[in-house]
Amino acid sequence: MQTSTFFKSAGIAIVATCFSLGAFAQKTKGPVASPADSVTGKIGRATVKIRYSSPSVKGRTIWGELVPYDKVWRAGANEATTFTTDKDLMIEGKELHAGRYALFMIPTKDAWTIIFNAVPDQWGAYKYEEAKDVLRVTVKPTTGAMQERLVYKINDGGFSMSWEKLTIPVMAKTR
Repeated sequence: MQTSTFFKSAGIAIVATCFSLGAFAQKTKGPVASPADSVTGKIGRATVKIRYSSPSVKGRTIWGELVPYDKVWRAGANEATTFTTDKDLMIEGKELHAGRYALFMIPTKDAWTIIFNAVPDQWGAYKYEEAKDVLRVTVKPTTGAMQERLVYKINDGGFSMSWEKLTIPVMAKTR
């Protein structure tokens, strides 16, 4: 009888230890710094999806420091942001054919260049090649309320990216 009680007690102790270690491992993992996110919506008849990683401001100066002016930026964190449309679009009056693209931006103080690049699967902008740009348009940023986490929105008139106190609106419609 004592041997049976010993094995039962040992088994319970082992199971309890496993549960405790599992719970501890989950608690120490912590949140992801720039979690993956996506938004899907309609622009006219087109279904558009934007996939991106969403960094936070965390008290940092974003524009001109963390994200330098006059340099190509991946329009999010981690992998390059991707833009997919199932129908041809007119972006700021210029044609973009249906497809999947990397979405890059070049911020400046007064106007931003929005870039649709033919190579959607790339890490950041480290291997970005201007020669593979499919479309470039220029837009004006607007100021607004503080947005801690980078977010994209899609509506019938286009899409926008908001982060910190800036919103970058891009007008779009189906052809």
